[in-house]
Amino acid sequence: MKAIVYLQFNGEAEEAIAFYEKAFQAKSVKVKFGAFGQNSEYPLSEEEQNMIMESRMEFSGNILMISDVLPSMQDITGAVTKGSMVLISIIDADPETNKQFFEKLSEDGTVIMPLSSMPWSASFGMLVDKFGVTWKFNSEASKFLDSFLN
Repeated sequence: MKAIVYLQFNGEAEEAIAFYEKAFQAKSVKVKFGAFGQNSEYPLSEEEQNMIMESRMEFSGNILMISDVLPSMQDITGAVTKGSMVLISIIDADPETNKQFFEKLSEDGTVIMPLSSMPWSASFGMLVDKFGVTWKFNSEASKFLDSFLN
């Protein structure tokens, strides 16, 4: 079993995928809602057919999935809003990898805490990317937490 990060967007998934592919130097596979043809009982507009139904991106042994939420689905699930209680934490990466990802993810975003050395980590920082997703970097998270085991 695995737990992964799955981000949902309100029509911005394609743009987000391109942004994250560049940031992580990754490739993705994506499927649009229109790939399966129309259901006559629930027809989709051309705009909805071009939205991302499902995508998967792999980088550094991790998986990130992204999709759009159709306007008709939001009537049931609630509106997709920028930002949320989701925080993605990149842990145990070497400081240079953290630097590369941090710089690219912070483009047009907001740096909360610049990458720097802390007593608990050689490379720690936080940012909110241009899509409102919060990212935390901690190059020694496991080592730090393991130091508290009895």
